[in-house]
Amino acid sequence: MPDAEDPPRPPHLTPLADVLPPLLLGTATFNTQYVDDPASMPYRGIVRRALVDLGVTGFDTSPYYGPSEALLGEALEATGVERSRYFLETKAGRVHGTGFDYSTAAVQASVRRSLQRLRTPYVDLVFAHDAEFVRPDEVVTAVRALRALRAEGVLRYVGISGFPVDVLAALAESILEQTGEPVDAVLSYGHCTVQNTRLLGDPVARLHAAGVSVVLNASLLNMGLLTTRGVDNGPQATWHPSPPALRDVSARAAAVCRDEKSGLAALGIKGIEQVALRYALDVWAREAEKAQVATRAAGGSLGVGASVLGVTSEAELDETALEWWSVLDGLRVPHFALEGLQSRTGIGSAPDALARQAAGLERSAAVKTFVEGKLWPVFGDLKDFAWASPEEGWVNELNPAEAVKTRS
Repeated sequence: MPDAEDPPRPPHLTPLADVLPPLLLGTATFNTQYVDDPASMPYRGIVRRALVDLGVTGFDTSPYYGPSEALLGEALEATGVERSRYFLETKAGRVHGTGFDYSTAAVQASVRRSLQRLRTPYVDLVFAHDAEFVRPDEVVTAVRALRALRAEGVLRYVGISGFPVDVLAALAESILEQTGEPVDAVLSYGHCTVQNTRLLGDPVARLHAAGVSVVLNASLLNMGLLTTRGVDNGPQATWHPSPPALRDVSARAAAVCRDEKSGLAALGIKGIEQVALRYALDVWAREAEKAQVATRAAGGSLGVGASVLGVTSEAELDETALEWWSVLDGLRVPHFALEGLQSRTGIGSAPDALARQAAGLERSAAVKTFVEGKLWPVFGDLKDFAWASPEEGWVNELNPAEAVKTRS
């Protein structure tokens, strides 16, 4: 039942689906989990390229991502772009790898610290981070704490994020039941990829039924698992939760994408990264609209599924933008485009809208056929596999007396 002290939703708050950009730059990569020295990576250039040159106006971060918030805040300020022209989201509740604090005081202090690091008077959206690691009642407490900050103007929208999609759906249902107001957004990661499509179907239908305005799809490469390098040959080797068998089949899938006989060269695709990127962007753009959890801020007559993608270089960012624009071409959704970039690569460089639509649809269809016909057989029984989160026996170091039963 709603609590009498639940802060009311601002009456004139624009629905999140009308303001959330369809593509957000994720900055978990501005962290030692992905690069050896985040301060030495081209984070300023990446952010400027995204916001100023490529029209990417959404940014995702978290205090859990080490220096990410501070680096992003510095880079955004350096662009000179007015705060009202970009969308900024962060998270709260996850203190470190094995420590969570969803108390009202901790959540609100975390958000205020994020404002300082991000050099902004407000953030647009704050998620309760990795909500499956705490009890459902703690998640409700955190959501109420965030809504109290919303009433102060510190933030505008409230969401939850996490890995197991059924748990996210159950939490969204519980929040609606207990507070009388749905969460604005749910961020799911690793569940709409070439290996795992469990977000589609029942989970996303439940989220819509629970009143969630927008569901964001993140980690399209599953935190580096779906890459040519793989997670065993990078910083992720020490922390990535995937079991050896999944790492093995992912490496085999990457090898299939590199095979000269794959036919991908005709599409200008060089590896599993582009395959995984294109597939997830296209599938979620369409499926989120069908499930009525898409953003409408892209323009056009259709909603588009929102995606969060991280990069470590401007070249990776350009590649992402090109694939995204091509997906939008196939949907006949208007978008920003950098003409010189398109002409250099040939992606999305057709002379008129109808030709670009045809090219976008053809590219999406070819990638989808390749994924379903070539990669899914490689994944075999591990297609749609998702590891337990939290793992069996996991203990919150900040609250060791409270065990969280493994949920998957």
